[in-house]
Amino acid sequence: MSPLEESRSRDVAEEVRDFYERYPYPRPIENLDKYRALWQDRQRRRADYHLFWPTRSYREDYSILIAGCGTSQAARYAVRWPSAQVVGIDFSATSVRCTEELKRNYNLNNLQVHRLSIEQVKDLGTSFDQIVCTGVLHHLADPDAGLRALREVLKPDGAMHLMVYAPYGRAGIYLLQEFCKRIGIQATDEEIRDLITALHSLPPGHPLETLLREAPDFGEEAGLADALLHPQDRAYSVPQLFDFIKRGGLAFGRWVRQAPYIPQCGAIASIPQASRIAQLPLVEQFAAVELFRGTMVTHSVVLYRNDSPDRQLVSFVGDAWLTYVPIRMSDTICVQERLPPGATAVLINQNHTYRDLVMPIDSTEKSLFDAIDGNSSIGDIVQRTLPSSQNVARAFFERLWWYDQAVFQTFT
Repeated sequence: MSPLEESRSRDVAEEVRDFYERYPYPRPIENLDKYRALWQDRQRRRADYHLFWPTRSYREDYSILIAGCGTSQAARYAVRWPSAQVVGIDFSATSVRCTEELKRNYNLNNLQVHRLSIEQVKDLGTSFDQIVCTGVLHHLADPDAGLRALREVLKPDGAMHLMVYAPYGRAGIYLLQEFCKRIGIQATDEEIRDLITALHSLPPGHPLETLLREAPDFGEEAGLADALLHPQDRAYSVPQLFDFIKRGGLAFGRWVRQAPYIPQCGAIASIPQASRIAQLPLVEQFAAVELFRGTMVTHSVVLYRNDSPDRQLVSFVGDAWLTYVPIRMSDTICVQERLPPGATAVLINQNHTYRDLVMPIDSTEKSLFDAIDGNSSIGDIVQRTLPSSQNVARAFFERLWWYDQAVFQTFT
């Protein structure tokens, strides 16, 4: 990096730091009681663990880095995983102070918080089993440097949860960002209030209209400022994201919620071009579905080091799948009313935002689903339920995987 580029990078970092000191994000909270109660469910924790590590035995005493922890994310993880050692870093003094307050209020002895930039994470002098970096790297002057820094402190068999902005669903945001720049709107309390007033007059059909209606952040001044007045913001299409991952020395494991990207799921599976999409290389399939859906605002992925011995290994080719132990996703509901023709029930993952991502199941499939207890292998479930229907079971459990209805413990 040239001296001019280094100077520009420092200027951007200072501008972003100042922004978050004035408008901490997310909004600081004082109460984590409901969050703690939610994650006392061991099956919820098991499902979360095996989403990242299907091939490893379940454990809770691992190390977690929350990179760019904001006002509460590190405290949430310390509450979620009380036996884990959680480290939160953020370059905002306000974010660190808010997190420290939650640490004291909830006696989170398993949490350390440091005021530190992502680029300096190596100064911690340790490495981590899991790194969580959501909504951060796209605000750095040099996201590639940030991702490489995180890779350096990820253990060889570790896993990373990365979230970055996606471009197409944020088209309305970028229109308004440019509007604000052109007329000189600044991130001040008065100008943000005036901007909120102006947004009520957007014409019907504006690309920002849906986000204004559905995104809770736009109801808060800090959230609106973060979206429309942030000094540094970029987004990644699927191909750009995979290039970014590769440059960072990492490898794609899976999407955190994969059904929106898979052409076998939802409405896209029935379009005339579905078979053509299925013939593309996997990344090109994801890219095509992103374009067809058109409204993704973020991408969340599970990543591993490119030299990792413990990559994601879930496959329904061969017979190993019979040894997998399926674990239901805790936010899945089984609906048995107002069903489509031929369905006995419909499975819905409540984390999906696309309404077409529902999974109808027939009576045979429902008997398999009902037999999932989090301990029995697929082979045991099939033997007890449908001993002569192995092919039906294979297709069903693969669909559960595609539709984010289950994760698997794959080791024997």
